[in-house]
Amino acid sequence: MQTTTLLGKLYLIPTTMGDCDPMDVLPQTVKRSIDFIDYYIVENEKTARKSIKGVHPEKKQSELKLFVLNKHTETKEHLDFIKPLLEGKNMGLMSEAGCPGVADPGAVIVKLAHEKGIQVIPLVGPSSILLAMMASGMNGQSFTFNGYLPIEKGEKKTALKNLEKLSQDKNQSQIFIETPYRNNKMLEDILQAINPATHLCIATDITLPTEYIKTLRASDWKKVKVDLHNRPTIFIIHKM
Repeated sequence: MQTTTLLGKLYLIPTTMGDCDPMDVLPQTVKRSIDFIDYYIVENEKTARKSIKGVHPEKKQSELKLFVLNKHTETKEHLDFIKPLLEGKNMGLMSEAGCPGVADPGAVIVKLAHEKGIQVIPLVGPSSILLAMMASGMNGQSFTFNGYLPIEKGEKKTALKNLEKLSQDKNQSQIFIETPYRNNKMLEDILQAINPATHLCIATDITLPTEYIKTLRASDWKKVKVDLHNRPTIFIIHKM
């Protein structure tokens, strides 16, 4: 008689967005899930172990089996990563910060899980994109996350002009990010490219003690001094 192996479940486990008390931003379901999961797909082993320890100090680190998924991971490795799921073991997918699968390489694992008939369970946690949108005062009914804009100055200016036009034509707030060490340059480029009356929200260090969230017209931002260097930041523009 042939036996059918039950599939494991893939838990999408959020993490904090910086140095803060995990219990301030993560619900008890995260700790309860970590309690019974030993297999994890993570972006960085060191920070993942630190995150797990922060949420669940009693969890034995020696029992953890971590698979590292980042920009250097080859596609053929993805199937190896989910083998425990196919063998009936539950797995956790963790991002470096915030929610896995959103602006995060983990999305490829979630897609693969669906293809293999594996149940995907998203857990509640902080999303910088949604929290920034909530606090912006912009159009929560219609918004788009655009990821990173081009680095080259001319291409970036064109992209910003296009997003500004979209925001006005569709009444749709446009969200984007930058590599943290280039944030100050990004702010400078935004203020040069967009109309003085266009609204810009800057949301920095969300959920951290140094959190800074402000929405002003571009003309008013030119009078404000703010240092965004190496601080995770969400930018949102909307021409009303």
